[in-house]
Amino acid sequence: MNSIFSDVTIQLLEKALDVAVLRQRVISNNIANINTPGFKRSYVTFEEELQKALRDNKGENLQTGIAHLQPEVHKDTASSMRSDGNNVDMDQEMTKLAMNAINYNTAVKQLNKKFAMLRYVISEGRR
Repeated sequence: MNSIFSDVTIQLLEKALDVAVLRQRVISNNIANINTPGFKRSYVTFEEELQKALRDNKGENLQTGIAHLQPEVHKDTASSMRSDGNNVDMDQEMTKLAMNAINYNTAVKQLNKKFAMLRYVISEGRR
């Protein structure tokens, strides 16, 4: 028997929240090390793999495909912003931080709506 919480939408929103939390940590670490000589910024990849999984599965075994997806943290060693080897750009990191906060809040709102709908169905429309 499938649980009501194993819904694909809930799984996707759960992954989105997990990715946003990891991305927040990575961006915060980049900002904290802005003055560290030789520090190379890190970034999180996930959306590309999610798009590939959605495209490849087309509804078949989608839950299994999503369950195995994991965000990955990479180091940007290709660029260097300053002479000390540090490549953290504060403006870029702050923009990514704001965008990540918006994505996180959107996922939380969508998850709350999904749970509100489930509460409504469980209570048979009664308050």
